[in-house]
Amino acid sequence: MTDSQNIRDRAFVFACAVAKLALDLPLRPGVRCLVDQLLKSATAVGANLEEAKAGSSTREFIRITEIALREAREANYWLRICAALELGPAQDLKTLSGEADQLSRILASIVIKAKARTRAGYALFAFCILNFALLFS
Repeated sequence: MTDSQNIRDRAFVFACAVAKLALDLPLRPGVRCLVDQLLKSATAVGANLEEAKAGSSTREFIRITEIALREAREANYWLRICAALELGPAQDLKTLSGEADQLSRILASIVIKAKARTRAGYALFAFCILNFALLFS
């Protein structure tokens, strides 16, 4: 299994776990909005990673992966709110919050490395152009 498949699989499992938790949360007034926000952000992580995989350029891959990173952070925020309000099993919320944090860290690392590779590619391109210009001047 490749690293990109691994993170996409983890995001899928995370989204399913959050959806299962959401089905068990009480539907008291005001809670529905929190649950909807949690579900949207948790499921958006994997959806954006699938879209990033199909990106037509490195720049697009980075942009969409950054969106997935923001969604993972947002999901963690909503999970923390649910925990603070004691809306679900504390251990489940803590576990899911930890997974959201781990996904955020992995995605941040992917973005940083992809940006570094892109900058290195630009530097190499500029170096080649400069050498070419000096060769013919």
